[in-house]
Order: sequence, then C-alpha cells, then structure tokens
Amino acid sequence: MSKQMTEMLKGFLEGMLLAEIARRPAHGYDITARLRELGFTDLVEGTVYAVLLRLEQRGLVDIEKVPSEKGPPRKVYSLNGRGRESLDEFWANWTFLTERLEQLHTEGEQA
Repeated sequence: MSKQMTEMLKGFLEGMLLAEIARRPAHGYDITARLRELGFTDLVEGTVYAVLLRLEQRGLVDIEKVPSEKGPPRKVYSLNGRGRESLDEFWANWTFLTERLEQLHTEGEQA
C-alpha cells in the first residue's frame, strides 16, 4: 500500500469500522479479517484496535465481553444509536466527497 493510500485510509478507518460493525456485531480480529478480505491487506490489527477503543470511548459502540477458549474474554462490538448517527454522517460526508472528487476527475480529463 502506498504512503498516500495509508494516509487516506487513516481518515476513513473509523467510518469503515462503524460500517462493518453495523453489518453484524464482531470482535476486533473478525473486523480486521473482513477488511483484509475486502483488499485492505496491509491493515495492521493494532491500528484497528486503537480505533475500536476510540469508538468505545466516544460511546459509539456497545461492548459485550464473551468468553474465549484461548485466554481472556473477547470484546464484541455492536453499533448503538450514537454509532448509527455517526455512521449516517460518515456516509453523507462520503457521498459529498466522492461526488466532488468525481467532478474534479471528470473535469480534469476534459481539460
């Protein structure tokens, strides 16, 4: 992944995690694995956990501790009402940005 892509991803990662949690409750490893399946192969698990902690601290996700066969209980993240509002705002901002970027791209090709 290029440095530019890595920097861009940092700005979108919170919304990406909220979107994945909205699909279904999951723990950090499952979320990371899913994003890697989508092509974000260089995504570092520690980065995902740092963002999940921020989401938890901001009250955007609910946590359920589920027993694990291999150590301490796992945190399973689910989206709550505040998280849904934040995700809706993310998608609205995403739509705005992508429309404007596409416009810039199209106009640039015509020039």
